[in-house]
Amino acid sequence: MQKQKIAHPDRDPNFTTGAYSDGVLIDGFLFVSGQVSVDFKSSKFILGTIEEETARTLDNIKAIIESAGGTMDDIVKCSVHLADINDFDRYNVVYESYFKGIKPARITVQSVLAENLKVEIDAIVKIS
Repeated sequence: MQKQKIAHPDRDPNFTTGAYSDGVLIDGFLFVSGQVSVDFKSSKFILGTIEEETARTLDNIKAIIESAGGTMDDIVKCSVHLADINDFDRYNVVYESYFKGIKPARITVQSVLAENLKVEIDAIVKIS
């Protein structure tokens, strides 16, 4: 099977932000690039509380996964970068609300993030 590019459904096809795809689907696995709190219609970052940025980030991941024919329940692994690890408990409440049943495997670390963003999340998804 060949790789298939998966884009966020609201992404402006004329706007590129870097040398990456929102997602790449191959052999039933979807690899979602690191997502942040961005409005894909305007291509602008939306800064807010850790809760707001986590929700928007996960909503973006959800849209990419749904574009590939999957659901949030299909996520098997997430990597999470927080600008401030002290935000962990507040981010975790929002993160947990997006998953029913078995939660994905996960790592959460503190990282320096661009544009004053508070959270970045990538995901590996097994599309059934």
